Amino acid sequence: MFKLVPPTFQQMRLFEAVARHGSVTRAAEEVHLAQPSVSMQVKALEEKLGLPLTDKVGRALFLTPAGEEVAAASRDILARLTEMQASLEDMHREIAGPLSISAVSTAKYLLPQLLGQFKRRHPRVEPRMQFTNRETVLARIAENADDLYIIGRPAEEETVIVEPFLENRIVFIAAASHPLAGVRGISAERIAAENVIQRERGSGTRLAVERVFREAGVELSAHMEFDDVEAIKQGVVSGLGVAYLSLHSLRLELAAGEVVVLDVAGFPLERRWYAGRRKGRRLSNAAQAFLEYILQEGDLAAPA
Repeated sequence: MFKLVPPTFQQMRLFEAVARHGSVTRAAEEVHLAQPSVSMQVKALEEKLGLPLTDKVGRALFLTPAGEEVAAASRDILARLTEMQASLEDMHREIAGPLSISAVSTAKYLLPQLLGQFKRRHPRVEPRMQFTNRETVLARIAENADDLYIIGRPAEEETVIVEPFLENRIVFIAAASHPLAGVRGISAERIAAENVIQRERGSGTRLAVERVFREAGVELSAHMEFDDVEAIKQGVVSGLGVAYLSLHSLRLELAAGEVVVLDVAGFPLERRWYAGRRKGRRLSNAAQAFLEYILQEGDLAAPA
């Protein structure tokens, strides 16, 4: 059974020139090599493939059936390489190509607007976003699955570089008709006595809020746990209880008067959004440009 030993790039390049010109001499002139060097490469290619590729009749050089096959394949491969080079040159000249991001779920109220403004500047960028919980984002970091990661609390892994890029205020909210709406100076004990809709276990926001209550000597019980921000907001609007959420996620509900921010001691809780990337991973032009964009302009471009 015949087993192909692949030709080298140089052999394909030289043989394609020989086939195109029908002459070793003219091919050698084109590639700026001595004729014996080109002849030697063609002979080495024939030995590698185990078949004659050219047939010389007088001074004329013809391709054998095997030579026709190799010449056609060489043309296709060289053309594809030329296309690849042109595409890569375009990417070097402009910001383009895929951009893969994994983000914690609350970032969906922030990231699309940032990406929208970025893409208006760089329309050939192709973003792919996944919104999930913190544990899944950390797992994807461990797998080196994406270009960038957006999280609300710095990852502790040594393999990750994280940089803060935007404020992330956590506030307590209630329905506009709630008895605590408009009350000033609500204590930790008072808010903990309410039906508090908690984020799911493992949520970075929940961990940060529970830390505030522990420091105040108050236990924040899990009367209810929802793993979806929209469900939490609807629960608050429906009167199920009070909740804590990122201010970024409340723009529409606050504007519509459906919820109000409560004046709770220790809140707003000032946090930051962080952009993370794996150490040692070389970022594409698109990923590097987006990272620089959110670090330099994120606070201006983010929704108010």
